[in-house]
Amino acid sequence: MADAIARYPAEAAVTAYGNGGFRFADMSHQGSILFLPSGVYAWEATTIATMTASMLALALSELAPPGVLLLGTGVMQAWPPEPVVEAFAKAGIGLEVMSTGAAARTYNVLLAERRHVGAALLAVP
Repeated sequence: MADAIARYPAEAAVTAYGNGGFRFADMSHQGSILFLPSGVYAWEATTIATMTASMLALALSELAPPGVLLLGTGVMQAWPPEPVVEAFAKAGIGLEVMSTGAAARTYNVLLAERRHVGAALLAVP
């Protein structure tokens, strides 16, 4: 994702999720998605089990301590592989793991509070 192009080039709140995608800024996207300070990006991750730290390289490059990434892991909360957790710990960036629905709602609250936050959300059916 080093050369990722924003689907929407600004911060945006999540207005809906489900049916395999998300709505934001009067747009929709099918599949998983990254919400970052620089914009909203399509995200190649599909399951927590196959997630790698390199899939979150863009988030790691944009967020700086004391920033936090909310990781939405699907319908249920599930912990990512240890290398993902280690990459965030090494960078000093918070990683909060929760279901995609909880992560989307929490992201919207923190975004409204103007916090330095990002969200990596796995699509849910």
